[in-house]
Amino acid sequence: MSNSVKIVMIEDDHGHARLIEKNIRRANIANEIVHFDNGSAAVEYLLDDTREQKGSILILLDLNLPDMSGVDILRKVKGDEALRRAPVVILTTTDDRTEIQHCYDLGCNVYITKPVDYDAFAQAIRQLGLFLSVIQAPVIS
Repeated sequence: MSNSVKIVMIEDDHGHARLIEKNIRRANIANEIVHFDNGSAAVEYLLDDTREQKGSILILLDLNLPDMSGVDILRKVKGDEALRRAPVVILTTTDDRTEIQHCYDLGCNVYITKPVDYDAFAQAIRQLGLFLSVIQAPVIS
């Protein structure tokens, strides 16, 4: 995966966040990871047009956040002109088929239920990295 792709992880459980990052690093993915433990701060960051750094993003999103629904975040991301092409990987404990289909309908790229098979997770991240290298990915300021 190109190092210009920033990984935005939205995960309120710090233990899960450390485990996810550990396994990303174990898969030899060295991209910058920006972690948010609540949805409000993540949405503010993602929709902020005044950020200094630019680059493509990949979003790792938990659905069960303390302040807002991950589905609402997904809806905001996919409804934003600058972000709608951003790949979104859902990482959550929710395994309800209706919820999974709803996330795909809203535009998520991969839905992974925790506990995660981290080899499959790392492979999904690598594939999304290849995807980012061939498509025009959203640039965040």
